[in-house]
Amino acid sequence: MPNPTLDKPIETQQASPSDLAAMTRDELKVRIGRGGDFKLVETLPPEQFREGHLPGAINLPLDQVSTLAPKLLPDKQTEVITYCASRTCHASSDAARALIKLGYTNVRHYAGGKADWTFAGLPIERIK
Repeated sequence: MPNPTLDKPIETQQASPSDLAAMTRDELKVRIGRGGDFKLVETLPPEQFREGHLPGAINLPLDQVSTLAPKLLPDKQTEVITYCASRTCHASSDAARALIKLGYTNVRHYAGGKADWTFAGLPIERIK
């Protein structure tokens, strides 16, 4: 059965809270394909990260941002892209705001998360 919310392109849905720089699925796909100096950050608990995450992502659970960010993201000028489960999950936007409060200067938010990514047939990685 079609899901009217998921059937809309991410660009036509609320992409991100207005105080955060948003990233669309297509932008993220290009960014991952191009590589370079950026960090893709999944903000869900480790169990969910192991079950499947976007290619090249690191795990920074929302409840550990203040303690793990300095170790996992030592350069506060590096581009950081946060995401979580879906556009109804707020962990990634909350983590993005927390990173900004910690002094990170180049934080973006992919609101569609894993649901939008996999809905488009894009690959995820698993940890066995």
